[in-house]
Amino acid sequence: MTTSKKDTTSSRRRFLKVAAAGAAATVAAPSIASAQGPVSMRWQSTWPAKDIFHEYALDYAKKVNDMTGGDLKIEVLPAGAVVPAFGLLDAVSKGTLDGGHGVLVYHYGKQNALALWGSGPGYAMDANMLLAWHKYGGGKELLAKLYASIGANVVSFPYGPMPTQPLGWFKKPVTKAEDLQGVKFRTVGISIDVFTGLGAAVNALPGGEIVSAMDRGLLDAAEFNNASSDRILGFADVSKVCMLQSYHQNAEQFEIMFNKTKYDALPEKIKAIIAVATEAAGQDMAWKAIDRYSKDYEELQTKDKVKFYKTPDSILQKQLDIYDQVVAKKSAENPLFKEIVESQMAFAKRATQWEQDTVVNRRMAYNHYFGPNAKKKT
Repeated sequence: MTTSKKDTTSSRRRFLKVAAAGAAATVAAPSIASAQGPVSMRWQSTWPAKDIFHEYALDYAKKVNDMTGGDLKIEVLPAGAVVPAFGLLDAVSKGTLDGGHGVLVYHYGKQNALALWGSGPGYAMDANMLLAWHKYGGGKELLAKLYASIGANVVSFPYGPMPTQPLGWFKKPVTKAEDLQGVKFRTVGISIDVFTGLGAAVNALPGGEIVSAMDRGLLDAAEFNNASSDRILGFADVSKVCMLQSYHQNAEQFEIMFNKTKYDALPEKIKAIIAVATEAAGQDMAWKAIDRYSKDYEELQTKDKVKFYKTPDSILQKQLDIYDQVVAKKSAENPLFKEIVESQMAFAKRATQWEQDTVVNRRMAYNHYFGPNAKKKT
């Protein structure tokens, strides 16, 4: 069979056309989001616009928006813009919101085991260690299992380790556990059960509603989180006594939440950026917290005339005893609660022994440089 010059030229042209189309497809393939246009997400935080926590939410969104080059654009609204703070999980799960920034303990009413991410003593772990358990000790898988158990259509990223939270703001210093008897007190999560066990009359309120409730006499005392948030929200206007150190929220962290349907539709490249941005934002948040909380702690004392007191050890020990009773009861009622507790304890036993044996107590160094008997350094 012979092939004419015309047929050969025609075949070559078809080959070049197909090859050019294939090359164009190859070049375009990596920029899926760009080809479809930027993906926009509307989020809400569980925090008032003026709170530093909402600032953390904006910081996170900016990191993702910048790292994706605008292929994903997250807008974060403050608490109440679309739904109340405690309604975030339902709103994200249903797709009313594409995502949100909050804490897992705010979903306590949906599944009490969710509060084990930070609402309690953490079995001697701090928040950073609890996040280590989450990533490397099985917590991530257990959290996905928990959300599936309540039919929540969400993808969750715990991040941002918080320092130990104060016992709370009171009318006068608390010297013994009996001082909490009958006190109308605000807290959330498993801490509700712990403070109820201490004799308080507990009312769970979102952060933005606490100070007004104290001002109107609906609360006698309350805890929220840290010096910056407490100062910005106006706690010093309704109380001049704050008790530092507590086991009720010794190891809490924030939560980044996506609607699962919306998240699953994202390109793998964007999902990878989200994961890295979450860890980067968590570390940046921890650094910012050290700077800002220490400044506001100082100003609460010098400008707002707040008196800080250490919570007595007797109260701390009572918290641990009551927490153990609460955990035993909930573990008997909720198999997933028990599974998570056992996982946390196994990780904590190993990790905290390493920490206690390895990390030097910095109090001696603090006293050496800044204590009442410290020599002046030049």
